[in-house]
Amino acid sequence: MRNTSSWKKIVVLVVILMVPGFLYYLLQEKGKNRYRPLSIFGPKELSGTFHTKRGKQIPDTTYHQIRDFKLTDQQGKEFSFPLDSGKITIFNFFFTRCTSFCKQMNGQMDFLADKYDDNRMLRFCSISVDPEYDNPEILTKYAQTFHTNPKKWFFLTGDKSLIFNLAKKDFLVDAYADHADTSTIVHSPMLILVDPEKRIRGYYDSDNKEQMSKLDDEIKVLIVEELRKVTDR
Repeated sequence: MRNTSSWKKIVVLVVILMVPGFLYYLLQEKGKNRYRPLSIFGPKELSGTFHTKRGKQIPDTTYHQIRDFKLTDQQGKEFSFPLDSGKITIFNFFFTRCTSFCKQMNGQMDFLADKYDDNRMLRFCSISVDPEYDNPEILTKYAQTFHTNPKKWFFLTGDKSLIFNLAKKDFLVDAYADHADTSTIVHSPMLILVDPEKRIRGYYDSDNKEQMSKLDDEIKVLIVEELRKVTDR
């Protein structure tokens, strides 16, 4: 009986000593392999080329990208996208005369812009779907109702046909005049997360607390994803 008890104690001791090393192995090795980047939204197609990963040939995919464009910000300055290829950008569409969800939606943008004010990897862009009214002076007054940093959060105006076309074909969201009510412009309540490669990485309903919490989390994930690219070079 004493021999059996001694052997049990030895086995328990060995297991206790092995657990920390096993957990370290899982975190260092398996953890790396299980890293999952955010999804990429929009149409995609195979490019016809391949890359090699762990000895296997994997077909390359061409993903949907936001086109390059130029608009005007609230200070009357030209805003070019992409202004900086290293920036993560959160976009939304709004207009200052909006009487529905715009104020609340930009309140969410305000919260995030303020939270990440010191992070140079992020910027925020709110594009007006009523550019004929929302000139830079109007946008400046509107921006002053928030805790805005004009170098961090850009309120944009410009050619109406370009803006509506960008919303539909590039950002893949609705933006059109309501013919039944000429004072209303139908547009999306979504905040849109775009990576430095101009790819859409997420859509988030600004009227949903869980979605806003998810956006906050996925901003952090995308920051890590971008930093990993630098360290992996």
